[in-house]
Amino acid sequence: MFGLVFSRRFSMAHRLTAGLSEKCALPHGHNETVTVRLTATQPQRLDGAANMVEPFERAKARWHGWIDDAVDHAFQVNAADPLLGWFRQHEPTRAARLLVTPGDPTTEMLACLMMTKISAFLAADGGVLRCASIRIEETPTNSVTFDGDPAAFLPEGLPADAWWHRADASINDLGAAA
Repeated sequence: MFGLVFSRRFSMAHRLTAGLSEKCALPHGHNETVTVRLTATQPQRLDGAANMVEPFERAKARWHGWIDDAVDHAFQVNAADPLLGWFRQHEPTRAARLLVTPGDPTTEMLACLMMTKISAFLAADGGVLRCASIRIEETPTNSVTFDGDPAAFLPEGLPADAWWHRADASINDLGAAA
């Protein structure tokens, strides 16, 4: 089966507060690369004319726009992080640039949330493609890959209408909770 594979690089900052890495409890950043592999939901033979599953430009347009405009240079924070409240109180206009995750914003969590988000984009674009796998390179030597159903790995009890389920440019739900 054919797979369409493309990557996007972005800068980010985060901090991990659950206590498993004291070094990562302080805000710090990474230049990351996310690579997705898309496959056809209904694979077919090449047609002898255009001979493609889907034009790359169409397949990646919404995803790249979201990475470039919403995810790049966002600060990834745990929904329970006290910094979230500080931003909402002291810098509410910057709160829109917070990518809020259920639990620590680890690369594993980001992979599940991003795979869910691109799946929402693909469904909204007609469902011709599906995300078969995602890879996030956190550093040149550390990556997380994921394939499967993100819902089976995300914490239980999360809202079905959270930002990662919607085919919009959101990276948090702070506007709804304000």
